[in-house]
Amino acid sequence: MKAVAVFPSRRELALLDRPEPRLASPHDVVLKIRDVGVCGTDKEICRFDYGTPPRGDEFLVLGHEAIAEVVDVGAGVTSMKRGDLVVPTVRRPCMHAHCVPCKSDAQDFCTTGEFAERGIHGAHGFMTEFVAEHATNLRPIARDLADVAVLVEPLTIAEKALLQLHHLQQRLPWACSIESNAKERWCHTVLVLGAGPVGLLGAMAFRAAGYRAFVYSREGQDSEKASIVRAIGAEYVPADDVPVERLRQTLGAIDVVYEAVGASSLAFQAIHQLGPNGVFVFTGVPGRKAPIAVDTDRLMRDLVLKNQVMLGTVNAGKDAFDAAIRDLGQFMIRWPDAVRRLITRHPVADFRALLERGGDGIKNVLTFGDT
Repeated sequence: MKAVAVFPSRRELALLDRPEPRLASPHDVVLKIRDVGVCGTDKEICRFDYGTPPRGDEFLVLGHEAIAEVVDVGAGVTSMKRGDLVVPTVRRPCMHAHCVPCKSDAQDFCTTGEFAERGIHGAHGFMTEFVAEHATNLRPIARDLADVAVLVEPLTIAEKALLQLHHLQQRLPWACSIESNAKERWCHTVLVLGAGPVGLLGAMAFRAAGYRAFVYSREGQDSEKASIVRAIGAEYVPADDVPVERLRQTLGAIDVVYEAVGASSLAFQAIHQLGPNGVFVFTGVPGRKAPIAVDTDRLMRDLVLKNQVMLGTVNAGKDAFDAAIRDLGQFMIRWPDAVRRLITRHPVADFRALLERGGDGIKNVLTFGDT
């Protein structure tokens, strides 16, 4: 079977021919991969910034955003059957008895850092034709979501943030207001930094949760991304029209900033636009660059005097996967065309161009099976 992999020690990217997997335990499932998303993490691994093969292997099969079809199940699997569609989760727990999150099936909060992540660290990924996986690491998908389910994993980033925000926002009564020029009732306002896949999916998730959403990005108002933002009832703010330091003055009070650009310089400029009692959510992992200057005194004053919170969200647990699947179904009821416009599919033969140079789509996807 075909598999796209990196050899870190040789700094090579290759299409391999590997043996098909078999059931290793009664609780395993064999999957036929249909779609695999290509994201910034995959590209960084292909630049050899990081990426760790499983112990004993010199290569790492890529891919952590996938939808697959069940083609075989172990005798102990009762939750799914052949023909079912599933989305696999990514992180696997560490083996330390003292790691309470991992022992509680919440490995996205692992305290030791010795977890494995499919396609990223210590475990092969899903950019291949077939995969064997433990049934508990799979989340079922309705067949009518098959053509967009590859978006579930990147959507979990926002869903995990929303789950955490729900807890944080209980610390005070939030008053809803009615905009004079709008028909909707807004309880919270979110500013999304970036209009890539994580940003646009985040905007959809926040809109579905009842937020007024602004998306701030470099593209102009006539861009495809701006069009998608407007299609979901959010508001697009081009960076050329509104400098970062004028965002709060232009948009009004901002309850949440959802960072989805991975640019620390922009993030720490935008953090000063956050309103009282607000939450700043970091999702990006900046590359290795020169240090930037940050006004730490101002940052600390705002956090203390305005009761603000900074929150990081990485990977996701099963609760966020389930929320993403639920919300993706809602997106397809409310904005089906906008959701589909996020995805550009490519044959496996395009793997090198997508991973080394990038593609023209918003969310580029390698297709291994029928869609």
